[in-house]
Parts: sequence; structure tokens; C-alpha cells
Amino acid sequence: MSGFSFPNQTAFYRGKVRDVYSIGTDWLVMIASDRISAFDVILPRPIPYKGQVLNQIAAYMLNATRDIYPNWLVDVPAPTVSIGKRCEPFKIEMVVRGNLTGHAWRTYAEGKRLLCGVTMPEGMKENDFFPSPIITPSTKAAVGHDEDISATEIINTGLASEEEWQTLSTYALNLFAKGKEIAAKQGLILVDTKYEFGKIGHNIYLMDEIHTPDSSRYFLCRRLRRKTAKM
Repeated sequence: MSGFSFPNQTAFYRGKVRDVYSIGTDWLVMIASDRISAFDVILPRPIPYKGQVLNQIAAYMLNATRDIYPNWLVDVPAPTVSIGKRCEPFKIEMVVRGNLTGHAWRTYAEGKRLLCGVTMPEGMKENDFFPSPIITPSTKAAVGHDEDISATEIINTGLASEEEWQTLSTYALNLFAKGKEIAAKQGLILVDTKYEFGKIGHNIYLMDEIHTPDSSRYFLCRRLRRKTAKM
């Protein structure tokens, strides 16, 4: 059940972390909860103020990248509330990886060098930097786990046109570069993250949260330096 009722509300969706209210056909109200989701499971005990922290970080990052590309956010009237434009989403997540970590490392450790159609270099160790960030997209699943997909499969199945894919790739890599710049000022490395995009008419907008602990992996710079020194 929804916790609020808004004028002209047309729909309600309870996600793993956020409650989403559709207002008419053009607007969304997102309320970040204190719920914790791990491996597609909502944990039984929330963390106080987690929603507030998550929403404020997302708002900061969206505003900090607004000069690069347009995004959905219009206003943050309360610590846990964001109001923005409703977009027609691409059903893919643009996962950008700067380091050989997590799913990429597990794939690599199995002896595979191809991930989502991208060839990973030989001779890498866990947490090494890729020569340049790579995009390993996944399908956006309504339930359960997202699945790896290649750029060729995205285009062939109509999830995005070739022109749209090129735009999404450029957006994602430029946003990742900005995210790394912001993180470096705080002594952090943005290791990997995901971006979601949608369309309003013919225009592509950045959607959802970006560069938050829920959507990204960070390393402390000194942690990575110590680990590299031991190798």
C-alpha cells in the first residue's frame, strides 16, 4: 500500500528502496525509504536516515552533472523526496567499470575474457584498472536478477537503436569521468556504477539515482595503493 495520496495521482509503485508516485502522465514523486536491498532481497531491518542520505547524495550528483546532460530531477522539497519528469525508460542498465572487480573479476577468474561483448585484456589482477573504462550493459529486469547483454544484442532486439546506443554510451562514459573526478576530491575511487536513461519525446534524459552507494562501488585511494604495492 502507498503511504501518501497526491492530487492527480495516477499510479503507485513500491520498489526495493523507493516508493514511486505517478502524477498525471508527466511527473514522478520518488520517496526514498530506509529499506535495505541486497541481492534482490529486502532485509527485515531498515537503517534510520538511510533514505535521507541516499536521496541527498543522488540529488547532489544529479545537480553536479546537469551541465553535462539533462536529467529527470526538478526539485527536492524534502530530505527524502525527489520530484521530476517522467521518462519512457530504456530497459537496459549502462554499467560502467573502471576496475576489474566484482562480476567482472569473477568472470575473468573463470578464464573468460569476454563480458557483454567486451574483450578484457590478458594479464590483469583483481582490482586492476582497465586501460579505459568499459561498458558492460545489463537488461533491466522487473523482478529477479538483471542479465548481461551485449551492445549488438541491444541493437538487434530493439532495446535501443544504433544511434541511441552510441548516445547512451557517450553519456555513460562522460558521466563516469565526472563521477571519478568528484570522488577523487574526497579521496575515493569510483570503481563501477550504473546509469539508467529514458526518453521524453525524442530527447534522452538521465534517470534515477547516480553515483550513490546503492548504485556504485567505491574504493579508498589508500586502500588500492596498499594492495597494489603488495602485488
